[in-house]
Amino acid sequence: MRFHHKKLLSKKTKAKQQADDPIQSEKNQLHTNVKENIKVIRETLGNSDDIITREIRIGKEKRIKAGLIYMDGLTDSASIQNFIMESLMVDWDGDAEKIGFGELLPYLKETVITAGGVSDVTHYDSLYDFLLTGYVIVLVDGYSKGFAVCMKGGQERGVNEPSSEISIRGPKEAFTENIRTNTALIRRKINNPNLWMETKRIGKETKTCVTVMYLKGIANDKAVEEVRQRLDKISIDSILDSSYIEELIEDETYSPFPTIHHSERPDVISASLLEGRVAILVDGTPFVLMVPALFVQFLQSPDDYYNRADISTLIRFLRYIGFFIAMLGPSVYIAITTFHQEMLPTPLLISLAGQREGVPFPAFIEALMMEVTFEILREAGIRLPKAIGQAVSIVGTLVIGTAAVDAGIVSAAMVIVVSITAISSFIVSSYSLSISIRMLRFPFMVLAASFGLFGMIVGLIALTLHLCSLRSFGVPYMSPFGPFIEEDQKDAIFRLPRWAMSSRPRLISQKNINRENTPAPKPGQKK
Repeated sequence: MRFHHKKLLSKKTKAKQQADDPIQSEKNQLHTNVKENIKVIRETLGNSDDIITREIRIGKEKRIKAGLIYMDGLTDSASIQNFIMESLMVDWDGDAEKIGFGELLPYLKETVITAGGVSDVTHYDSLYDFLLTGYVIVLVDGYSKGFAVCMKGGQERGVNEPSSEISIRGPKEAFTENIRTNTALIRRKINNPNLWMETKRIGKETKTCVTVMYLKGIANDKAVEEVRQRLDKISIDSILDSSYIEELIEDETYSPFPTIHHSERPDVISASLLEGRVAILVDGTPFVLMVPALFVQFLQSPDDYYNRADISTLIRFLRYIGFFIAMLGPSVYIAITTFHQEMLPTPLLISLAGQREGVPFPAFIEALMMEVTFEILREAGIRLPKAIGQAVSIVGTLVIGTAAVDAGIVSAAMVIVVSITAISSFIVSSYSLSISIRMLRFPFMVLAASFGLFGMIVGLIALTLHLCSLRSFGVPYMSPFGPFIEEDQKDAIFRLPRWAMSSRPRLISQKNINRENTPAPKPGQKK
């Protein structure tokens, strides 16, 4: 009895607190008076100018008062006029008095309203969720509930060409900031009922729509469950871009290498889903996340799969060579010119010594000055307006390089090395990995200036150990090199013909490994 008494007191105290707290009272059930509901909604939203409210009369005798509430800019005004207002005020001329009190709202929802996507609304919290996501709220006088009609619209960016992942051959469409447009672009490429989606609302203030997409029967169930758990643990006030999600769910925060891949191309995301990966789409951003991510994935390009296998393999070899040049180019020059001059041919050594005769700085300071200058010019070229950004970066690099050589601050050979390094960094298809290379370039320069090639080798060993220790949602980051998986080498450094790529990555899918049984073509063979 004492427990029951305490329980009653706690309920009364909670009810009193809700009555005293205006925020809690707004979460209660809707009023039966349309004007009172509109007043509460307007006060809660600060009487903002983009709140559109309309009181109308419906029914044969026009005796029933109804209210429409929607947000200007989030809804399609023409659809509201055609499918809601016209249906209620013009098309429906029935006698509402013949319909029972409890049957009027279901009758309007099922018979009169000709729009799709109609949901019941009974409380203010759900009303605000619908209202702020492009729904039209329909309330009827005398009823403490209403319904929300999906009328999403407004100005949106159309489907354009991708700006960060350019390919010569292949689809020319990219994701937009609308999550429903993005899911539709993927469904157009994968017409499969096993393509499942799960939507969550993340962000206490923004309530951003986040969708997890995967192929049931191909994706690893453990990876899907891991994605669910990591998303459920997020407690943050706002999600404005997929990078927020990436930083909150990634495996290694302080690693220079990205463990989550992102893309703005529907074909890349579709191919990843077909391999067994999980896609995470965030409303308001055109970049979709993919997990698990492997190191080799960041050195692959969409063009690798739209060209012949021999051409793709050659280009991929160049990409790997560019990766090592971009990371180790200045370091090798510093180490050889400082500690290992005997490795150079005599004519080349004499030429370099002649160029460095009037330079007052050691090779490390030379490289550091040029690399920092180039990074400043690169960032300036990105931030400047597009019309002048490229011109400023190119002209600035040429002018500064030539002036620095003429002034005797740096040698001509150093300018060549830094230029080749910069060009090699652009061949890496992933911008995230390119930034990682730019970061690692400076520690290797310090090791080369301190210990020569021995320091660089120690640094490479430490970097390899770090890469092998990384995981992306439980999958080894260096797969299929570490651990070595022979079957997956067909799409690592080499890209075999499509008929030879008959299985999915072993550690990604782990289910439904075989994806095709097409034999090698044999032209000229009679049927």
